[in-house]
Amino acid sequence: MTSYPNDRLVVFIDGANLYSAARALNADLDFRKMLDGFRQQSRLIRACYYTAVIEGEEFSSIRPLVDWLGYNGFSVVTKPVKRFTDAQGHTKTKGNMDIEIAVDMLEMAPHMDHAILFSGDGDFRRVVQAVQAKGVRVTVVSTVKSQPPMIADELRRQADDYIDLADRLDDWGRPRSGGQ
Repeated sequence: MTSYPNDRLVVFIDGANLYSAARALNADLDFRKMLDGFRQQSRLIRACYYTAVIEGEEFSSIRPLVDWLGYNGFSVVTKPVKRFTDAQGHTKTKGNMDIEIAVDMLEMAPHMDHAILFSGDGDFRRVVQAVQAKGVRVTVVSTVKSQPPMIADELRRQADDYIDLADRLDDWGRPRSGGQ
């Protein structure tokens, strides 16, 4: 990743997508080490973490992470998971944060030189192109070293730089918890 000390850097993390990529690599992430690394490389303006949360449940597995991130330097953006019933009568949940990430990237573009997007979702190709047109360099973080690969080829091609999450686990990883 090409980074300059005076770059105004903003990190955008698609929480569900990053969780899936880390899980596919059988890895846990150390968000404190990740943030410290970005602070050493550039002027970190903001680190944003996006995730949907299940409302009304006594315990949500994502809640402790969301709380920790909020107290440790991340701007956390959440929205409630929506439940719906499909044509076969199965209850499904949906909690896509793509629009929130895209809007925030566009709004922050005048205030950043470099964006790091943690997602492999090909839907982000167009917003990456749009912020690049505003003069922002975009690095995408995901992985091709899992089965199946977690990054869409069109997003990887659009990015100015690509970091494979598997190659950064020594820097951003931590030992797996829970005996998995």
